[in-house]
Order: sequence, then C-alpha cells, then structure tokens
Amino acid sequence: MAQSSNSPANSRVTSFDEFTQLADYSLMDSLHADPDATTDGDDHRSRQVFSGHFVPVTPTPIVRPEYVIHSKTLFRTLGLSDELAQDKAFSQLFSGDVSVAKPPMRHVGWATGYALSIYGTEYTQQCPFGTGNGYGDGRAISIFEGVFNGQRWEMQLKGGGPTPYCRGADGRAVLRSSVREFLAQEYMHALGVPTSRSLTLYVSKTETVARPWYSPESHSFDPDIITENPVAITTRVAPSFLRVGQIELFARRVRSNAHNQALEELHMIVQHVIEREYKDEIDSELAFSDKLIELAQLFRERLTRLVANWVRVGYCQGNFNSDNCAAGGFTLDYGPFGFCEVFDPQFQPWTGGGHHFSFFNQPTAAEANFHMFWSAIRPLLEDNQEALEKLDEIRRGFQNVMQTQMQDMWAEKLGLREFDHALFEELVKLMSHSEVDYTMFFRELSHMPENVSALKTSFYFETSSELDEQWQSWLGRWHELVKTGSDLSATAKKMQQVNPKYAWREWLIVPAYQQATQGDYSLIEELQEVLSRPYDEQSKEMEVKYYRLRPKEYFNSGGVSHYSCSS
Repeated sequence: MAQSSNSPANSRVTSFDEFTQLADYSLMDSLHADPDATTDGDDHRSRQVFSGHFVPVTPTPIVRPEYVIHSKTLFRTLGLSDELAQDKAFSQLFSGDVSVAKPPMRHVGWATGYALSIYGTEYTQQCPFGTGNGYGDGRAISIFEGVFNGQRWEMQLKGGGPTPYCRGADGRAVLRSSVREFLAQEYMHALGVPTSRSLTLYVSKTETVARPWYSPESHSFDPDIITENPVAITTRVAPSFLRVGQIELFARRVRSNAHNQALEELHMIVQHVIEREYKDEIDSELAFSDKLIELAQLFRERLTRLVANWVRVGYCQGNFNSDNCAAGGFTLDYGPFGFCEVFDPQFQPWTGGGHHFSFFNQPTAAEANFHMFWSAIRPLLEDNQEALEKLDEIRRGFQNVMQTQMQDMWAEKLGLREFDHALFEELVKLMSHSEVDYTMFFRELSHMPENVSALKTSFYFETSSELDEQWQSWLGRWHELVKTGSDLSATAKKMQQVNPKYAWREWLIVPAYQQATQGDYSLIEELQEVLSRPYDEQSKEMEVKYYRLRPKEYFNSGGVSHYSCSS
C-alpha cells in the first residue's frame, strides 16, 4: 500500500486537524464494499451480507462521553500528544461520533464479516439466518486507518453500536469489560506478547445497558442477576483486524459457488493480508503462489510463537476460535480471557469455554485454527500442484514447530540451555500437587533457591514432608542442569526477564472497574502503571499490594475466578 505523505518520521501530533491528515484507508480503497450496503453508513439492523469484504457503517455515539484513560505508551509510539486524548473533537470521534471527521477522513466506518470454526469444525448456527452470512463484527467498528511514523495502524471502536452483524443485540460494551480490555492489551504489550493495543477509553455519564452478571459474593457458575452497566467505548489498535475466520468466509463462498466474484474476493483478501501484515517479509516481486507459501510459513511461525508466549505468561484465551485468531499472528479479542493464578493445566476462566480451550490445550486450538487457514487458502493454488505440495508440507509440520516453540519456552523459563522432558514432567506434577501460584513460583525460582522453603511464598497450601522431599530432589537436579556451563547470576537475570513479577489478577481488577462506575478512575491509572512494568522490582508499597496470593474469599467466586462472556 502507498504510504501517506502526511506522516513525517517522528512527527508529534498535537491537534485533531493534524491527526486527520494521517488518514489512509487501504482496506476501503482496495477491497470490495458490500454491494447491498447503504452509502451513508446507516446500516444498523441485522441482515445477511452475501458478498464484499466490508460494510460501510457509522458508529452510534455514546451519550455524554467522559474521558477515562488513554495509553501514554501507545500515544508515544504513534507520535500523538497526550493532551490530544481530551481534545473535544478527538474525544467525540473515539466515543463514536464520526460527524467530526474531516477530509481525508471518511464519515463512515466499516465492519467485516467472518466465518466461525471451533476446533476445525465449521459452524453457522451462531448466525441468526443459519447461513453464516450474518456473522461478523456485531459491535466492533473500525473508524480510522492511517500511517503514523511509517507504520500503518487501524483503529477500531469496541462497543460502537450495532452493525448488520449485530444479531439483534445492542452493539454496546459495558465499562467493566472495557476496563479489562484496555488494561489487558497494554499489559500483554508490556510482557512482550504480540497483541492489539489500547488507545483510549471513554464512558457515558448517563447511558446504561442491562447485562447478566454475578451478585456480590456469588459462587454461582452462571450469572445470577441482571445489572445496569455504564456504556463505554474502548478503541483498540492493530496493523489490521484481519482474522483467519475472515479468510475462511471467502473460501466457503468459493466452495459453495456463492457468487461469480467469490474466488476473486478470496484472492483479494489474502493479498490484503500480505500487504497489511507481512509486507516487510514477503518480496512483492514474487509470484502470488510463492507469496502464499511464504505467508503460510510466516503465519505458522508467528502463531506458534504467540501461543508459547501465552503459556509463558499464564494467559488463557478462553475462546480461541478461528474468528478470534488474527491473521497477523497476535493476540486479538479480549473477551473471555484470564491469567492462571493457582497452577492448573486445565485452567479456563470462561464458563462457556470447556476444556478444549483450557490453558495447556492452547497449542491444539492453535493447530485447529491453522488448519482452517491452510484449508482456506488452498483454493488459490488448485492449479499449481507443486505449490500445493509445499503448502501441505507446511501444514503437516505445524505440530513439530509448535512443540519446538513450547520446549524452547519452557527451557527459557527454567533457565536451561535445552529442554529436559523428565525434569519438566516432574515439575508439572509438583506444581499441581502443591497448588502453586504460576507467576509467583517462576519468579521465586528465578532467584535460584536451593531449598524448597524459599519457594513456599508461592504455595497456596501447606505441603507435606514427603512432598517437600520431592521438591528438594527436583531442585537438586534442576540446579545441576542450570549450573552446567552457566553463570548463575546471569541466568537469574535472564529468567527474571521472561518470568514476570506482576501478574493480571482478576480480584485486583474488579475494584478498579467498580470504582470507575462511581467516576473514580484512580485505580485504573495505578494498575496501568504497575502492569506497564511487569518484570521490574517496583516499590515496596506496590509489591505488598500486587505481589501476593489470591485471598481465599476469591476462590470459586463468580466474576473473579470464573465469568461469563457478558460484556
């Protein structure tokens, strides 16, 4: 895509007028709009979308918006002034009012359709029409695409009102889920895990929506009350929001011969993925078939590394369907996510997720999504048997690449030169039997303890003398492996750079969004600060407050230890 001439390197944008000049809409300019869409974006009722890559749609502004927080880190990356977050026109735009748009901006945003596959099985029943033609961005509306200091970014409102894909819902997000998404994206970035980013968060002073949730001190598995929640809009930012499910949608249309441009539209969306997400790695002079092979290899590398990183930091993407799998290989869609506290390979925070999306099953879920990606791009190579064989070989190699990424990650967490399977298997058993805190355990281990007593600050319950002896035996074998050809102080420092000290703990997030409903955003700001430096030894005050085990009252606590996807 052509780079905007209005984005000088290292520029500092201080006004809304300057911001608007960075607009450059590659998706809308190079792909097909739904031919049945309106031209003015007034397209807010659930309906089937039969073709086209996007639907032009205007967001629905929230009523009486109020600034909550913005990401200073991302603002610096984009070259934006912090003051811009509270500029009147900027605030209007990112609370859903696109009427403030000025050329070269557009007065409409866009929503995209995608297909749904769960563990490699295609589904259409989530679509209200039973066809799959009504499934897509129901409340996520992109409103800006531009080039900032040489990098293309897309900005998408979460909770921006209904689109044709809304399935009859209100298109809104509540403050609770918006706070979680805002903080989680920036925390993952600070952890070094590829992710979409958070730009801004605005809340309505008067507009609310009803949602099922948990009553105070509830231990119910499912939500047990209906609550009125403040409406909010958080803006997430990424190089693109193209998903595996999006590519899959166009492949399904090819397969069913849905319309005479189906194959062309599949080709176009895949070419757009390459341009948006892999431009610096795939030679533009290559034949398209060779680009597809490069794309498959690169996506496999990114996806496997991403999932290894998820497990490294304790993250569980509770609903890792193909529609939640970014084609760029980064973390996308912070809905039913959570972070493992009490170590459990089957940890799953979302009540609707089941074991198939649990903590240690994420590599398998990733392979299922890669399978759907592989299947979706195969029609583009059907006349090239040599290329198909290369593509199929990449698919067959996924499990080995995933295993290598995981083993390298575990070796790194343990400070080892290479992965030791027997040592790791014994560790998993001991961690499970001792009910250790996942983050605290590895952080304490990075201090090179020689006695199990030094690790017990990360244990939730007392251990038996027999279990302590097993720990001592394991520590002895681990030390022998770590010492082999290594400088212990250097190894400890490396371990502390991959094993964070500060973890996402839902019971510490809950008070932040609860206080925010009363107009107090100070705890959100404090959490942003703490979570922006997760590997650092912070102040004693922050350590006492945030580096501790989950209190007993939050075990089996609705809305804390587990939660529905109500947002």
